[in-house]
Amino acid sequence: MRSIFYSLLSLATIASTLAVESRASHKDDDDDFLDEVVPDTIFNGQTVPPMTELGTNLDKEISHGNWIVEYFSPSCPHCMRMKPVYQTAYEFYYTSKPITTSQETDEEGLNSFTRWYDFKFAKVDCIAFRDACSDHDIMSYPSFVQYKDGKKVADKVGELSLESLSGWVEDILESIKPGSRVKGGPKLPKVGDHKVETGPETEVEAKEKEDVKAKSSTSAAPSKTSEPSKPTKPAVTKPTATPNPSGVSLPLNAENFQELVTNTLDPWFIKFYAPWCHHCQAMAPNWQHMAQEMQGKLNIGEVDCDANNRLCKDAGVKGYPSILFFRGSERTEYNGMRGLGDFIDYAKNAVAMGEGIRDVDLAEFKKMEQTEEVIFVYFYDHATTSEDFQALDRLTMSLIGKAKLVKTNDKAMSDRFKVSTWPRMVVSRDGKPSYYGPRTPKEMRDSRKMLTWMKSVWIPIVPELKSDNAREIMDGKIVVLTILDRDNADTFTAAKRELKNAALEWIDKEDQMYQLERQELRDTKQLRIEEAEDKGDQRALRDAKATRIDMSERKRKQVGFAWVDGVFWERWLRTTFGIDVKDGERVVINDEDNNRYWDTTINGEIIRPSRSSILDTVKEITKNPHAITPKSSAGTFASIYYFFRHFASNHPIISVFLAVAGIAASFVLKKRRSGGSFLQLGEKDGLLGGNGLGKND
Repeated sequence: MRSIFYSLLSLATIASTLAVESRASHKDDDDDFLDEVVPDTIFNGQTVPPMTELGTNLDKEISHGNWIVEYFSPSCPHCMRMKPVYQTAYEFYYTSKPITTSQETDEEGLNSFTRWYDFKFAKVDCIAFRDACSDHDIMSYPSFVQYKDGKKVADKVGELSLESLSGWVEDILESIKPGSRVKGGPKLPKVGDHKVETGPETEVEAKEKEDVKAKSSTSAAPSKTSEPSKPTKPAVTKPTATPNPSGVSLPLNAENFQELVTNTLDPWFIKFYAPWCHHCQAMAPNWQHMAQEMQGKLNIGEVDCDANNRLCKDAGVKGYPSILFFRGSERTEYNGMRGLGDFIDYAKNAVAMGEGIRDVDLAEFKKMEQTEEVIFVYFYDHATTSEDFQALDRLTMSLIGKAKLVKTNDKAMSDRFKVSTWPRMVVSRDGKPSYYGPRTPKEMRDSRKMLTWMKSVWIPIVPELKSDNAREIMDGKIVVLTILDRDNADTFTAAKRELKNAALEWIDKEDQMYQLERQELRDTKQLRIEEAEDKGDQRALRDAKATRIDMSERKRKQVGFAWVDGVFWERWLRTTFGIDVKDGERVVINDEDNNRYWDTTINGEIIRPSRSSILDTVKEITKNPHAITPKSSAGTFASIYYFFRHFASNHPIISVFLAVAGIAASFVLKKRRSGGSFLQLGEKDGLLGGNGLGKND
């Protein structure tokens, strides 16, 4: 029996092997073998890629943006009935246009559903990825969960009709882009259909159109030359009317906000306020004067958040006043100061942005350099596509009030900045260029990564320190802060010129030092390679060639430069540094991370706003240890804390040793005291005659 059993087992093994080989040989003829290829579908004449299927990558994918994820089981009858409903909803919204236009746009354009709302549909097979579903506490199928940046917002369990699913989606989209959805919801297709009119059109409006079309067809006589009339869609494109014709701040509410702001591409500068807010009341006159100044140039509006609480909540307003700039459903927050001049400067920059990205040649660029400190230049050539320019347009909103953005295909510009590949992004700060690292067209179209780089370089070489940029300037570096009196025109201009010269010279020295250190590392690597080759040591040769030159580990602290209006910020300067601009213009070198500063040179003299005085002092304080003793900008206890933190960061091993020794000593001391070998003090006889904390009961 045993021999017969082994014989049958061997035959079964051989048969299964032959079957697998047979199927493998026909893999090219059978596309469904092993990996089922899900084909693209067509909806409204547009190609729709397969819906995203998540699994082990679930948490990573949903960590950014807005998602609805269906958790299902292939063996669940409810899931199978829900499958065409969910697929139809996905195809319908994927091909829908948030703003109805007469021109077709590609799926990556500004008017694509996915990019406009940052919203995606996805599904998870809970049989194939049981752990992923278990980690998200999925107990029933089908389950639909809404996520925002990786966090669960809401969920629904069981079968849903297309109408109820669409209603849920509409509520989510309205919360993402307030005022962008039409009341009543869009006209939906039938489940399984592959065509329906898209755009912000309700079922009621669609029915009215059909009735009008039917009446016109019955009243008109048929003719071979006549063509059927095409239904017109609601006009939501950019109006041609003059912006802000009355020169006033227009009150907005939930009813007219959608019509005037989010359903057009006109720029709007809007304040969200509360009538009882004192800051809002103080700002009101400047806001009204700015509205008058921008008459015929820029739309200005205001929203009373007491009367329109839902609208303000959907706009993300968390405090009053909040000031937002809108272009359609895109928006960016204004964080500048609230003076009349600050509002007008920002508004003028917004108007310039609305006119499009300016194309310049070398002569025009030189004129811009005389008035602009930071200019981003996009170099393009004949091969640059419309998709590249659309990605560039997405950057303009974030640059308002920060820097200028221009584009060029001028050969003289390319020669000046030594650009030989296109497209390319360069920033010019006071004539010194810095280059965006990625160069391929795909990388250049990644607006988020490019904007991150822009934020790191859009501060001028010598900016003015203000409340809206203070953290950006001061954090993470040592800052040479020159205190100036703007009213003293002669010394003000001369001091700024000296500060800028010092900054440019320091940056040049740092660049030279960087290149020198990098070359030394390269020379060291080459020396190791040559020594290994001379010895014939192949292992050492491989190790030497694999050595990576990494300059990111340089621990030399960055030095920045800025100036501050000593009259406007008089109180802060006096309480923080003990300096009054009335005593003359001077310089402090601030280390915000460690709450300390320097206000004297190596000779004990005050630091004057001159190139030599600034550079000599910076050179001394960047030594390790510092050649000049710093002063504290914090209190006594805070100073002690920052001292120990600074010591621990510079001497981690010694700090760990001292900490372990301290713990061991306290343990031994406690043990010996419990044995009675030490004199016991009463409650009020401790350190400083109190309870050990310097306090008396």
